[in-house]
Amino acid sequence: MPGILKYIALDILKNKIVIAYTIMLALFSWSAFGLEDNASKGALTVLNIVLLTVPLVSVLFTTIYVYNSNEFIELLVSHPVKRSMIWKSLFAGLSASLVLAYLLGAGIPLVLFTDPGTAAVMLISGSFLSVIFAALAFLAAVLTRDKAKGIGVSIMLWLYFALLFDGLVLFLFFQFSDYPVEKLVVMLSALSPIDLSRILVLLHLDVSAMMGYTGAIFKTYFGSAWGLLMSFCLLLLWIWIPFSLSLRKFIKKDL
Repeated sequence: MPGILKYIALDILKNKIVIAYTIMLALFSWSAFGLEDNASKGALTVLNIVLLTVPLVSVLFTTIYVYNSNEFIELLVSHPVKRSMIWKSLFAGLSASLVLAYLLGAGIPLVLFTDPGTAAVMLISGSFLSVIFAALAFLAAVLTRDKAKGIGVSIMLWLYFALLFDGLVLFLFFQFSDYPVEKLVVMLSALSPIDLSRILVLLHLDVSAMMGYTGAIFKTYFGSAWGLLMSFCLLLLWIWIPFSLSLRKFIKKDL
């Protein structure tokens, strides 16, 4: 596994798309803090950029890379190497490269311009999003042989979590505004890794007071140490479940 992992990681780190992604994150992050006179406002701007670009780049790049590596995977399968080891190595290499690109691109300005706690939460949340959407991309890629369909599924997953999910939650909130649905909205937020990451960062920035009663509900559930631990456990589940499903499918798949 170390040999395969090292080869994949080095191959990805030399990829021009990953280098461009790192530079793009760095430019956006430095610009956000340079244009804002307040560190919290700059952090919110970076957060909005991260919540859109990190999942999109992670899911698209991973899907395309897995499809382009089909011949390499088939070559490894023909050798006495366990399929589970191949899939895990590929996932670990891709995830580590995407996380490193995010940390280098957005991490340096966050560490320099924000307090250590805010920087840590944003870096951890962005890293989780990189790995989660890589896991979702692995699942999308293994479900269909057609590259176009696989990429289409990945884009639809990103659209759902980044845009449609919030719209559905808001629709539910307004349709049943006469009923106490705040707790239900909090539970629904666990069904979206992007929403979970957003809530974690916003609560740490202490802007939940601007969210009214709903913000107080979020503060109650996610603001404590147990809430923080539960949130990270949920994010870990978002990694483990899609990747486990993709691993099971890959082991049984006829290449």
